[in-house]
Amino acid sequence: MFPLRDDNPTIHTSFATFTIIALNIVAWVFLQGLGAPGPLAQSICEFGLIPGELLGRLAAQTLIPLGPGMYCQTSADPNWLTPVTSMFMHGGWLHLILNMWFLYIFGDNVEDAMGIPRFVVFYLLCGLGAVAAQMLSDPASAIPMVGASGAIGGVMGGYALLFPRAPVHMLVFLGFFFFRIVVPAYFMLGYWFLLQLISALPTIGNTAGGVAFWAHVGGFATGLLLVRIFCKTGRLDVCRARRGQAAGFIERVR
Repeated sequence: MFPLRDDNPTIHTSFATFTIIALNIVAWVFLQGLGAPGPLAQSICEFGLIPGELLGRLAAQTLIPLGPGMYCQTSADPNWLTPVTSMFMHGGWLHLILNMWFLYIFGDNVEDAMGIPRFVVFYLLCGLGAVAAQMLSDPASAIPMVGASGAIGGVMGGYALLFPRAPVHMLVFLGFFFFRIVVPAYFMLGYWFLLQLISALPTIGNTAGGVAFWAHVGGFATGLLLVRIFCKTGRLDVCRARRGQAAGFIERVR
């Protein structure tokens, strides 16, 4: 299932959400060279997170292959900013587009409920929660971790708790056939989280590359834990108002 849009209008312009999307695009263009092999590999080595390097589980000068003739080399003095910088790096066009699309759909309403400063802090903390979960799953991993999906998973967790009944328009693929349905947010987001968890369990301690499923699980769980704190500190009235509007849309859809 792929989300197309939600019926959950915002009260204020989503400046923080649009800025985060813009920063990811700027990083893709100017730091990652629009995915050109050389700049892409360099950006992953410099700004991506390597759990084993950050936690001191890998020897210095370890070579990590990225592709034909391209390697990352670990350092005895790792960059402690990579848990944050890795959130703005991506591994390819599709990776970037999908992440930004999910943030575009679900980020605006969560930002609306929290306000700009709190939403930015919430987003970054969800990203750090995602990083922690991925590192705990394999502390000695030499695989560079990049992508905004963990932080966005946290936004989705916050959305699921704030607007569980908001209508989400989904495109459903069944082989060569596809159709559109409207489901409550809790169904779509719960289904997404369950898929991530099922996919994550076999990867514990796995040294192979691939999707950082534990980052998705950790980000979503962090969002669930933090959203009430960030919403209650001065914006609970907005959260309640948004829930009421979402419920009204559900009734009209029925």
